[in-house]
This record gives sequence, C-alpha cells and structure tokens, in this order.
Amino acid sequence: METKSSRIIVFGARGRVGRAAVAEARRRGHEVTAVGRADGDVADPAVVARLAAGHDAAIVAVYDPAAPAGTFFPTVARALAQGLSAAGVERLVSVGLASVLPTASGELLMDTAGYPQEWREFYLGHGAGSEALREAAPAELDWVVLSPAGDFDHEGEPSGGYVLAPAAADSRIAPADFARALLDEIKTPTLHRTHAGVAAA
Repeated sequence: METKSSRIIVFGARGRVGRAAVAEARRRGHEVTAVGRADGDVADPAVVARLAAGHDAAIVAVYDPAAPAGTFFPTVARALAQGLSAAGVERLVSVGLASVLPTASGELLMDTAGYPQEWREFYLGHGAGSEALREAAPAELDWVVLSPAGDFDHEGEPSGGYVLAPAAADSRIAPADFARALLDEIKTPTLHRTHAGVAAA
C-alpha cells in the first residue's frame, strides 16, 4: 500500500496513545489528520466517511467514559467499517485491550487468577467491538486490532522496539514503542482481521 508516505487519519488523537501515534506517523514523514472528540462523532458512519475521505489508512484509539462499553465499542466498530469503506480507506489499525487476549496457556487474560474483575464489563465491551468489526468490515477494508500484551507504561522510557506476544498481566510497553507497532502495521501489514498483543522488546 505504501511507497514513501501515506495519508493517515488518527481518531482519538488527543489521548496518550493517539498522541504517540500522531508523533510517530509524522516522524516517518506521513501526512496526518489528528481527530479528537470535538471534530466529530466516530460512532456516526457519515462523519467517519467525511473525515476519512482522501486518506490511505486509519488508526483508532477512542474511548467514551460516559457511554456503556458494550454499546460504545460495537457501535464505533460498525461505524468505522461502513464509513472507512465508503471513504476508500484500505487499512484500519485499531487499539484494543489485552484483557480479551489469550495468555500463553490459552486462557483469556481476564479469566486468569487474580486479574481485576471490577472492570469486566469494560473488557467484554472491547471484545464485542472487535467482534463487531470482524462481522461488519467488508473485504476491501484490511483491519487489525493491536493492544499492549498487558498494559501501557506511561512513566517508563521507550525501549525502541517491540515484539508480538501473548497476553501477560505483568507485560508493559511505552506508548512510543506501541506506536511503532501501529505504524509498522500500516507500512507493511503482517496481521489481518485479527487481534494481537504487543510487548516491549
């Protein structure tokens, strides 16, 4: 898809991960449109299509604390599938959640012993969003969901690299390293219609 540079739209560009993705994309010489909540409703496919028109790829890192997760994430996924396809966007890289990823043993991280359960509804909402994307995305929209294999390390220094990894409660990755994975999956897609975890190298 990419020769030298691409036009990339980043939904959720005001958050920590969104800001890191914008910075990494610009560092690589891409033309970036940074979209925040005030710029339009990402749950509206017509808005998504209007904002995304003329772009090659999209990165999505959105969250609405006021909306039920089980409604918000599937609604956004369907709006993205419809709106990005209408706009001719070829690649979507969405930020997911490690809780719904399998660990090395095959057990979902959220089901492992000692894992916090007070946000389980949020975990399940994220997972429902990925399933909605799988069901709604047309064949011409190549998508992947990436998440930290565990969680973000917002205070630590970036390692400068990353690896794909199964979910692990103690895994941490700096947003800057995670952003490298997001942009690599736009430059040279290796994962398709799946959800994968990313850990610091």
